[in-house]
Amino acid sequence: MTQSFPDLDQQVFHQHRTLLFSVAYRILGTAADAEDAVQDAWIKWSAADRSLVADPKAYLARIVANLALERLRSTRYQRETYVGPWLPEPVLTDADTADIVADADSVSMAMLVVLETLSPLERAVFVLKEVFGFGHAEIAEAVERSEAAVRQAAHRAREHVRARRPRFATDRARQREVTERFLAAATGGDVNALMELLSPDVTLWTDGGGKVRQALRPVVGAATVAAWFAAIGTVPYQGVEPADMRADLVEINGGPGMVFSGQGRVIATVTVELDADGRIITVHNVANPDKLQAIADGTARSLGTR
Repeated sequence: MTQSFPDLDQQVFHQHRTLLFSVAYRILGTAADAEDAVQDAWIKWSAADRSLVADPKAYLARIVANLALERLRSTRYQRETYVGPWLPEPVLTDADTADIVADADSVSMAMLVVLETLSPLERAVFVLKEVFGFGHAEIAEAVERSEAAVRQAAHRAREHVRARRPRFATDRARQREVTERFLAAATGGDVNALMELLSPDVTLWTDGGGKVRQALRPVVGAATVAAWFAAIGTVPYQGVEPADMRADLVEINGGPGMVFSGQGRVIATVTVELDADGRIITVHNVANPDKLQAIADGTARSLGTR
């Protein structure tokens, strides 16, 4: 039996689906919105005259980037009026993402937080140019701007990111070791062990979204952050007793991370970023239940750029 063209078109789309999610997620910072953008891209792909498409992969990437940009603009107000700090929605990642340092860094919680400070256009342009290697002309077509405007946006975004991201390369083994020690110290309520791991200037960002009680402002300083996490091992957290709390070391956004769960639900994720001395300089703690669905479903995603 001869295969129909719709089946072939579906195969082509499915072949590039992982890449499309990778593009959309980096632009949007949430798995749910990225999935919606990919679904909308399928609708556009289905309606397009595909006989005119010379490079389906590039064509689909441009479609999903444009859709993600539109969605980011429409959700901007919600993020500006969000209760407390707005952090990206964490996702479980597989070894393919973590093994390629450039891919892992571009999807790390720390990088996504920096990308959140860009304008929607700058973010889309940066992701397409710096992460996925698109040319300025291709990006101009995707975001419906002139090539000159894209070049300007790319320059602004690159300088902005460079100013806010550390210039040293994090040792992956060291990051995992520190994360493991941090997890053991937090669950054991060991303030002294936590203090040894933290930079004096460490900053903790917590995202409860007004749904659960979290710090509405950044928590700064080793002593304060250590006390915050040591409490996990000694007092109830979100109604879950320490004895009923489970803590797992997993791959989150291309690097080691922690998932805390209890009473049949995911309660929070924690990821850390190290400074040049290998001490923890930033902690991202996501506890908004609306942002934990991608972790709760247990699916490890490939967020590679190939």
